[in-house]
Amino acid sequence: MVTPHEDDRELDLVLLGATGFVGRLVAAHLARSAPAGARIALAGRSPERLRTVRHGLGDAAASWELCTTDVTSRAALDELATRTRVLTSTVGPYARHGLPVVEACALRGTHYADLTGETLFVRDSVATAHDLAVSSGARVVHSCGFDSVPSDLGVRLLADRAAADGQGTLTSTTLHVRDMRGGVSGGTVDSLRQQAIAVEHRRDLRRVVADPEALTGRAPSGRGRGGHPTLARADDGGVWSAPFVMGSYNRQIVLRTDALLGGAYGPGFDYREVVDTARGPVGAGAAAVVAAVQATLLGSMANPLTRTVADRVLPAPGEGPSEGARRRGRFEVEVETTTTTGARYAARVAAPYDPGYEGTAVLLGESTLALAYDDDLPDAAGVLTPMTGIGPGLARRLRAHGFEVGVRRLGAEAG
Repeated sequence: MVTPHEDDRELDLVLLGATGFVGRLVAAHLARSAPAGARIALAGRSPERLRTVRHGLGDAAASWELCTTDVTSRAALDELATRTRVLTSTVGPYARHGLPVVEACALRGTHYADLTGETLFVRDSVATAHDLAVSSGARVVHSCGFDSVPSDLGVRLLADRAAADGQGTLTSTTLHVRDMRGGVSGGTVDSLRQQAIAVEHRRDLRRVVADPEALTGRAPSGRGRGGHPTLARADDGGVWSAPFVMGSYNRQIVLRTDALLGGAYGPGFDYREVVDTARGPVGAGAAAVVAAVQATLLGSMANPLTRTVADRVLPAPGEGPSEGARRRGRFEVEVETTTTTGARYAARVAAPYDPGYEGTAVLLGESTLALAYDDDLPDAAGVLTPMTGIGPGLARRLRAHGFEVGVRRLGAEAG
């Protein structure tokens, strides 16, 4: 475990966007969980709002520095990145505000984490900052929230367990959303909105967003087909499901992890994500409704007229559910796979948190603390994913905060 003050940077970590809805939740988690003596700063546009956030965090944050920062100023971002070991950003949409932050960190050897679920932003980050980060030693770790830690962590744990058991590599792998209760993030909605606007008149960009290999640098292949969000289907056990709304992006992150690991998941690996409902006619109807709602949401973003209508009813950036609603949140996902030897495994990631808010705050907060203080991180630099930039050791941190994370072998052959 790395301790504060082990290098010549003034700060251990900076939280950029600390006054936003999710930013405040992440700040609260850091106040509860950061080690004694941690040198933390809150950064944002408004000094008054920063002071309000720090005051609300109590004595644990009383000594935290406040940094008034303009994310449109390259000089300001460069100065901020120079001062800290880790910079974490909740300022979205990342396609609009994120690339200069990433570039400043990559140039200065500063580790970085965010919550993006935006294919085009991550693709641009890889193109412009990967080599810079490799040269400087920076870990630029995208998608450290509910998108895409459970997906990335679950698959990595399966691959590691199969290898340890001598059961080969992964083949068909599916994440099942077994249970999920939580609000819709205004920031997530705005990210979907901005990406829809970006691809509106660009067929080439639409192909990028739809390509499972968009972030790997590999040629398009048939791997990782996730289906179309208007389709529902039943598995061999008769359980109906619909594709998960963020499954397309999570699939891209998982496949990038596999590519960065040199294809460690195996040549037969493919991946998709679904939302399970139930068996029989009730399950079929529920799956059809889930698929239709997702298709309506994505379709409304793709058309300027329907986008205007959707903007009136969907949460705006910086908005979120009440504390009471968030307290009722929870999620449970299981990633199931079959290996090249025929062995079957399931990895479970579950928590009693609203996935888009408190759950994401813990996920991003612990990812940030791992980058700042853990000494067992992978030997890697560049534009990375949670499992290549932080690694499966993140599971230990999550378990300490009420997450269930584990792998079990399925079937009679499990012994």
